[in-house]
Amino acid sequence: MYSFRKHSVFFSLLILLGLCGFSLPAVADFDAAVQALNSKSFSKKADAIIALAETGDEKAPVVLQAMLDSRLYYRKSDRRVVIVEKIDGGFRLADAATAQPLGEAGRRAVKKIGINNKLRGLLRDTLARLSLTSKDPAQRLAAAKIMLGNVNAATKPVLAEALARETDADIREVLETAAAMSDLENDDRTVRLRAVRLLDGSLEPEVRNRLNRLLEIEADQEIAAAVQQAIKSIEFKLKFNGFIETVFFGLSLGSVLLLAAIGLAITFGVMGVINMAHGELIMLGAYTTYLVQLLMPNHIEWSILVAIPAAFMVSGLFGIAIERGVIRFLYGRPLETLLATFGVSLLLQQLVRTTVSAQNVTVENPAWLSGSLEINAALSLTYNRLYILLFCLLVFFALMLILKKTSLGLQVRAVSQNRAMARAMGIRSKWVDAMTFGLGSGIAGVAGVALSQLTNVGPNMGQAYIIDSFMVVVFGGVGNLWGALVGAMSLGVANKILEPWSGAVLAKILVLVFIILFIQKRPRGLFPQKGRNAEN
Repeated sequence: MYSFRKHSVFFSLLILLGLCGFSLPAVADFDAAVQALNSKSFSKKADAIIALAETGDEKAPVVLQAMLDSRLYYRKSDRRVVIVEKIDGGFRLADAATAQPLGEAGRRAVKKIGINNKLRGLLRDTLARLSLTSKDPAQRLAAAKIMLGNVNAATKPVLAEALARETDADIREVLETAAAMSDLENDDRTVRLRAVRLLDGSLEPEVRNRLNRLLEIEADQEIAAAVQQAIKSIEFKLKFNGFIETVFFGLSLGSVLLLAAIGLAITFGVMGVINMAHGELIMLGAYTTYLVQLLMPNHIEWSILVAIPAAFMVSGLFGIAIERGVIRFLYGRPLETLLATFGVSLLLQQLVRTTVSAQNVTVENPAWLSGSLEINAALSLTYNRLYILLFCLLVFFALMLILKKTSLGLQVRAVSQNRAMARAMGIRSKWVDAMTFGLGSGIAGVAGVALSQLTNVGPNMGQAYIIDSFMVVVFGGVGNLWGALVGAMSLGVANKILEPWSGAVLAKILVLVFIILFIQKRPRGLFPQKGRNAEN
C-alpha cells in the first residue's frame, strides 16, 4: 500500500508554494502547465503538477487523476497532451487542456506520459488538497482522511484553512483530528499535550500509529503518560467494536441458519418427517436466482426481487411433488422418510448437474448489496449481511402471520397438535400436509436466494446446511418458530465468538457437544411444542 510519508517533502513544497502565492514562470497558465506534464524530466513534471494545482482551474483535478490512472498520453504528431479512453483497436482522445474531443487514434499514434512512485505520491497529495475545496461532501471527507496519513507541521495552515470554511460535522471531526496530529510535532509541550488529549479514543488507524511512535521518543513524562492513556483508550474501543462486529457476524450467520431451518421446523413439527432433501430445496432456490439473472442480464439490480417469489414457487412445487410422490406413503415411519428423502436429495443434485451445470455457477451481487455501512473507522457492516438479516426477520414475521391469522395456519396448528381430532373436525389432513410441506420447501428456496449472495452456488451447497438446520430445530424445540429464531441466533453468535480462539471446525464441534448435553436435560428443546401429538 502506498505510504504518504515518503512524499511529505513534495506535499510540504506544494503547501508552501500555495501559501506564498508562488507560480513557476515556465508554466504560467493552465494550458502551459498541462503541456509541461509532457516533459522528459520527472522534476519538471513535479513542477507542472504543482503549477496545475495553483491555477485553480476546475479541470485540473481531471487531468491529474487521468495522469494518476495512466490515461494521460501525448500525440506523437504534435506532442499535444491528451486524455485517452481505450476502444477496440486504439483510443478515443480528448484534449487535456480544453476537454475537447479529438477523435480516435491508433495505439502507435500516441504515447503514455510516464510517472514514477514519487510523482504518484505527489499526485495523490495534490488531489487530496484540491478535493478539500470540492462541493461534494463525500470528496472532501475522502480527502480529509487521505491527509491523516501525511500530517506534519507544514500541513497545519492548509488544515486551518479547510476547518475555517468547513460546515459538515463529520468532515470537521476528521480535519480536527488531522490538525491535532500535526500538533504532535510542535515544540511547545502545552500544544503537544493538548493534541494528545484531543486524540484520546480516536479510532483512526493513523492516530494509533502516530501515538505509538511518539511514545517511543517522547521525553516529557507527563506527555508520555497522556499518550499511554490515549493508547489504552483506543485499544479498549477497538476491542469493543471488534466484539460488536463479531456479534453482527454471528447474527448474520444465525439469520442464514434460521432461513435454512425455519421450513424444516414446520415440516418436522407438523408431519414428523425427517427431510434429508431440505438442503437440496435450498440449492434449487439458489439456482433459480442464477437462472433469473440469465434471463434478465441487463437488470441485475432487480433480479433478486424477481428471484425471491420465483424461488419460493419452484422449491414449493418441488416440495409438494416430493410429499405427494414419496412422503405420503411413509407417514409414521421416520427412518423410512430419512432414507427416502436422502435418495431424493441425490436425484435433485443429479438433476441440477445434468440440466444446468456440474460446476459451481456465479450469481452476481446487485450494487445495493455491495459495499458496507461504515459506523466508524473500526466498525463497518457489510450491506449483504445486513440486508439478509433484515430479510430473515421479515420472512419470520410473515410466516408467523400466516400461521396465526390465516385458515391454513389454523389448520396447520390443529394437525400438529392433534391430527386425529383435526380429522374428526373435518380438516383434510392430507391437503394440510401437502400445503405445509410446500410452504416449508418454498421458504427453503427463499433461503437459497439469500445464500446465493454469500457463498458459492453448486449442486452440493445444500449439504453444508442440513445438519445445522436440524441442530437449530432440535435445540429450539421441534415445530416452534420462536424456538427456531432463538436457537439459530444463539448458535450463530456462539460459533462466531468461539471461532477466533478455537477455529471454525472446533467451534462447530463445541457447539454440537453443547447441544447434546443440553438435549440430555431438555429433550424437547428450548420451547417445546404443546398438544397431544407432542406429548406422545
